[in-house]
Amino acid sequence: MSEDQPEQRAEPPRLGPRPLLAPPVEPSAAEAFGRPDGVDGAFEPARNGSGRGKDSIPRQEPPHHALASAFGRPSGGRNGLQRPPGGERGRPEPDPFWAGGAAKDPWRDPEASVRLGPPSVGAPAPKSSVPPEGARLSARELLFGKRVKPTVLALLGLVALLIGALGGLVGKWASDSTSALTSPGATIAETSPGKERAPGSVADIAARVLPAVVSIQVSVGDQDDTGSGVVIDKDGYILTNNHVVSPAANVPDARIEAVFQTGTRIPARIVGRDPKTDLAVVKVNTPNPTVARLGTSSSLAVGDTVIAIGSPLGLAGTVTDGIVSALHRPLRLSGDGTDTNAVIDAIQTDAAINLGNSGGPLVDSTGAVVGIDAAIRSAGQQGGSIGLGFAIPIDGARKIAEQLIRTGSVKHAELGLNAARPGVTDGTMDGAQVQNVRPGSAAAEAGIVEQDVIIKIGDRSIRTADELYVAVQERAIGEQVPIQLIRQGRPLTVTATLRSD
Repeated sequence: MSEDQPEQRAEPPRLGPRPLLAPPVEPSAAEAFGRPDGVDGAFEPARNGSGRGKDSIPRQEPPHHALASAFGRPSGGRNGLQRPPGGERGRPEPDPFWAGGAAKDPWRDPEASVRLGPPSVGAPAPKSSVPPEGARLSARELLFGKRVKPTVLALLGLVALLIGALGGLVGKWASDSTSALTSPGATIAETSPGKERAPGSVADIAARVLPAVVSIQVSVGDQDDTGSGVVIDKDGYILTNNHVVSPAANVPDARIEAVFQTGTRIPARIVGRDPKTDLAVVKVNTPNPTVARLGTSSSLAVGDTVIAIGSPLGLAGTVTDGIVSALHRPLRLSGDGTDTNAVIDAIQTDAAINLGNSGGPLVDSTGAVVGIDAAIRSAGQQGGSIGLGFAIPIDGARKIAEQLIRTGSVKHAELGLNAARPGVTDGTMDGAQVQNVRPGSAAAEAGIVEQDVIIKIGDRSIRTADELYVAVQERAIGEQVPIQLIRQGRPLTVTATLRSD
């Protein structure tokens, strides 16, 4: 190509239209569904002289000869389905669809004139209320349906009579045998009256005191404990041990209930507690409770009969009896789960006391409360009674209960020193040796110093540190008490004015 000629661009080839793919139409389909001859549009009216003739429409083939013989009209029959064929031998039969004279019925005559007629439904025919009586059946027909011969039926009746007679004979024999063992006219002789329970017996005392004794149930979370208590005031005040109720003292969701002898269960609230004497007072709201009578523990003597009442191991209303084994037995009380840290001047008894008796009364032979059961001493881990039970004397417990009811708390007298436990001895004399003295205390003002051995407070002899503790605790605050002691082998007497703890 020369430079003087303009550049020509080649055009791409063009594709022609594709032929329409029109499959041939079967003649039978075109004959059945095609447009008439001369009609081009879907809605174009037919033209005169055009269109397919009747002969061009395919006709249905005649039915099979088996179907025609089964469902076709009888040969030679002229009637349609509205009328049954004629009777046998040409005799007409009554028309089942058209009653006699129905052809003249104006309702079925299309040429009849319009007029009003009677109702189409007439009055119902009266029905008979008494059903007709049916045939009656004989006994043989009813029982055996005529399948048993009369002779056999008579034989069955005879057998039934024989069985009945035999049963009667057996029943009479059985009744005669039984009557030989029984006597309708027999009477049991009256026994002599029961043993007379004299006033002052254990049964009499228990009957009078039990209504005033309650079982105290303490629930803290999923832990349940049981103790005892005794009603000491008509307003519902109950005296018990501190270690019974102390687990629930500072727990908001804890629950305390008092269960009386009648089974009545009443919620109880803590009025006050005294961990130093292991005493507590709770209150229930109940009208006119039975109140126990309080006695005096100072009049007890070793060998006196005493009765312990309470709920050992959850067995409410348990009564045991014994004697006073010892008096003024110093006993230190403490344990896990309680803030009790007390030394009591206990009454020792051999009346059976077990876990759950704590807080229950120890009563004398007159039924008066002389102590509050508090502790036991046992030889094994189970804590069962071996005849060594201890109770808090009621004389001191009464004063503690009064202060708790009045103020909710208790103050005690103290000397202000610590002594070595259990005690010391020189072979001829026992005593409590002073370990330290608190500055400014009653002991310091009285001139008591370390290593002094206290042998007597007032008129009570001191042999151990626990005896020193209870001897001071039973005194009043502000009371002046003479104290005998041994200092460097020489006896000395000082006077101390007791102060409050």
